Amino acid sequence: MTLGRGHFSPFPEPAIINHIGGHDMHRPPDRRMVLSTVGAAAFLALVNPAVAAADGIDGTVTFQGGATIPKGQIEIYLSDPAQQDNAPHGADRLMVRSNGKSTTLAFTLPSPADSPTSSALQVVARLERTDGWLLAYGSTKLRPGQPAIVMLNKALY
Repeated sequence: MTLGRGHFSPFPEPAIINHIGGHDMHRPPDRRMVLSTVGAAAFLALVNPAVAAADGIDGTVTFQGGATIPKGQIEIYLSDPAQQDNAPHGADRLMVRSNGKSTTLAFTLPSPADSPTSSALQVVARLERTDGWLLAYGSTKLRPGQPAIVMLNKALY
C-alpha cells in the first residue's frame, strides 16, 4: 500500500485535488521564485533608495549606554535646524509608547508631504512622562536611503 494512492487512502489523488471546484489550483511558489522576487526587490532598493523608502523613514530609538528606554511617550518628528523658529517640519509626528522594558524601539516616520529641499533635516525624538516632563532627547541627521538611528540622552535640569 502506498501512502496517498488508492481508494482507501485518506489522501485523494493529485488529479482530484487539481480539479476541485471546477478550476485548477495553482502551485505554491517554489524556492527559486521566492528568491528571485526577494533578489529583485533588494536590487531595486540598492539602485533607487528613494523608491524603497517611499512609504516613510525607517529608524530605531535607543537609550544612552544601551540601557533600557524608560517608560513614557516618545514623540518622533522631522526638524530643520536651518530654520530660525526650529519648529518641527510639517505636521507628521509619530507617537510611540515605551513600556520601560525595551532597549531598542523601531519606527517608521511618514515622509514629509512637501518634499523638503533642506539637506539639514534631522529626525528628533523626545521621551516624556505621562505628565509631560521631559526625560530624554535625541536627534540624528537624516541621510537618504539609510535608517535613522536616534540615541536618547537623559535630560539635564
